[in-house]
Amino acid sequence: MRKKGIVLLCGAVLLLGACQAQKETETKMSDTKMETMVNDKVLAKGNWEDTLHARLVKMIEENGKMSADYKEHQRPYAVFDWDNTTVINDIGEATFTYQISNLAFKMTPEQFNEAVRETLPADDFKEEFNNKDGQAVNIDKIATDLLSDYTVLYNEYSGMNGTKSLDEVKQMDEFKDFSAKLRYLYEAVGGTFSSDISYPWVTYLYAGMTSEEVEALSEKSIDYALKDDLVYETWESPSTLKGEAGQVSVTFKRGVRSVKEMQNLYKALMDNGIDVYICSASYYDVIVPYATNSKYGYNIPKDHVFAMRLIKDEQGIIQSKFDTSYAQTQGEGKTSTIKDLIAVNYEGAEPIMIGGDSNGDYAMLKDFPKLQVGLIFNLLRDPSKGVGLLAKEAVDTYGKESEKYFLQGRDENKGMLLPQRETIKLDKKDAQLMKE
Repeated sequence: MRKKGIVLLCGAVLLLGACQAQKETETKMSDTKMETMVNDKVLAKGNWEDTLHARLVKMIEENGKMSADYKEHQRPYAVFDWDNTTVINDIGEATFTYQISNLAFKMTPEQFNEAVRETLPADDFKEEFNNKDGQAVNIDKIATDLLSDYTVLYNEYSGMNGTKSLDEVKQMDEFKDFSAKLRYLYEAVGGTFSSDISYPWVTYLYAGMTSEEVEALSEKSIDYALKDDLVYETWESPSTLKGEAGQVSVTFKRGVRSVKEMQNLYKALMDNGIDVYICSASYYDVIVPYATNSKYGYNIPKDHVFAMRLIKDEQGIIQSKFDTSYAQTQGEGKTSTIKDLIAVNYEGAEPIMIGGDSNGDYAMLKDFPKLQVGLIFNLLRDPSKGVGLLAKEAVDTYGKESEKYFLQGRDENKGMLLPQRETIKLDKKDAQLMKE
């Protein structure tokens, strides 16, 4: 009888222990759920990577209006790149592609020839940009072909100096040659020459337009790109018009997607008294509609957008010359822009957060010692240089007290963030953390 009592007592103790353990587990789960709910109120979780989301919430709480130390006259601020950071893919490239497809140029043939050659060295493009016969191509060869094509199109298209519709013109070999060779030239310039040459070069083709016309063009291209498929597309010039450059082919990405998590982040920052700025290497008038128009969901003040600038004449007509009164908003020019045009409005204070994705963002991500959060969208950059070095640091310091840089993964096939650090590249199925 005594043994039975002992067994019952032991069973009761075990049951009590199990109940206590279950209660503790439920309490922890409840606390975690409560913490998630609180964090979601500060910044919607969405598909942010867990550690990154927690750090963003903490940063907002410690620096924004919720902080006892917050001072309205000393507002903190954050700076973000646009293409492949604020949005998925590149709206500058998408607008350029749209511009070509719709012959949206406002230059005479002579002005076009000047713009397309502006600042480009006469050197051959890298070997990977040889024509289909394996021959080297340079700006003199391809600009000669483009001028020939453009002259014909200029005199035929009703949107320029002719009478034919765009659909009619698109059937012409000159249009096919022009579109493929100009889109190829963009890739060849970017893949051959330094960023201080290649980044502003594409903006020169807005010459002849006003800012309002470029913004209208950009808005049309945004609307189109948001609906376009996220795919690789190849354009090839016709064999009937080899010209000086020969027959060329180019493959590029299509489509752009807005990022809900970034829209939420910008709203959360601004709602909590933290100012948001954009610093982009695309042309200013291309970025402004996407950043400021409420229909796109980012709602950035226009005077908080910094990007490439071109000279205008007295009538406000854009010229194919870079406005040197501004720094190029790429590389070290992004750091200069932040220091000279943004920080001066905050008594020289440094940004608390910077977001980017490419080597063009490397300087601004590393040049501010007081930076609290460096957000890097994981595009699997080379870990031995540029922003890839910071991505590697993010991996090495993950979960540590010293963590300052954070990787955010995405699925380029679906055009959305993933709740992880790894990224799935376009046309791939497997997620990767670092470039192999």
